[in-house]
Amino acid sequence: MSEHLHIERDRGLLTLRMQRPDKKNALTRAMYAGMADVLDEADQDSSVRVVLLTGGEDCFTSGNDLADFLQAPPSGLNSEVFHFMRALFDFSKPVVAAVAGPAVGIGTTLLLHCDLVYVSRSAQLRMPFVNLGLCPEYGSSLILPRLLGHARAAELLLLGESFSGAQAAEWGIANQVLDDGAATLAMAREMAERFLELPPSAVLDSKRLMRAPGREELRKVIEEEGALFGQRLRSPEAIEALSAFMQRRKPDFSRFG
Repeated sequence: MSEHLHIERDRGLLTLRMQRPDKKNALTRAMYAGMADVLDEADQDSSVRVVLLTGGEDCFTSGNDLADFLQAPPSGLNSEVFHFMRALFDFSKPVVAAVAGPAVGIGTTLLLHCDLVYVSRSAQLRMPFVNLGLCPEYGSSLILPRLLGHARAAELLLLGESFSGAQAAEWGIANQVLDDGAATLAMAREMAERFLELPPSAVLDSKRLMRAPGREELRKVIEEEGALFGQRLRSPEAIEALSAFMQRRKPDFSRFG
């Protein structure tokens, strides 16, 4: 288990907290692997009724730790990041997310696979995949155009435009926007605890039915995105973009046709 993950258990509620504040909860391979293991184990543990996923009151996650990512980029669908994606995608029980501050890259796309999402007004969501020479991931190229329409999805996925917690709630990505991180976490916990009073099998059956339409199509898209994402990581465009980011300079794409 990664030292940057904190697990709390309270009755049937398991809280999984990303806890790396000095790096804005940037995700390492060890953190992905740890979160995947927690979800896989919780899915098989009958004492767990619901999972609350958070980064705390100030920051959700700034996305991938680029230094860690570049040192050992995902080489296929058996990598740590895709293990986490599969674990959340296939998780049979309710997942509630509490989002405050930055939610970048997978910090936004993973919300598309949670059941309830609560965001603070401070939340800053962004999917800068193209800006980094990459492509959308985790089913976002399928889910967002269907949810938001092509035009708005293009702003978010092609231009990498950021959006607020209030916009996330308005667009149906989140259930509700709260004033601050503390209120957001409190609301998410309150809603998660409601599942503890419900018949568990009825909840599982209902979630399965809600997720069933188009599920295998979405799984296929996630795999296709993942394969292309891995290829793009090694592309000259991505190398330039990521190098520029690490060097704190503006990338130069003028030589690419």
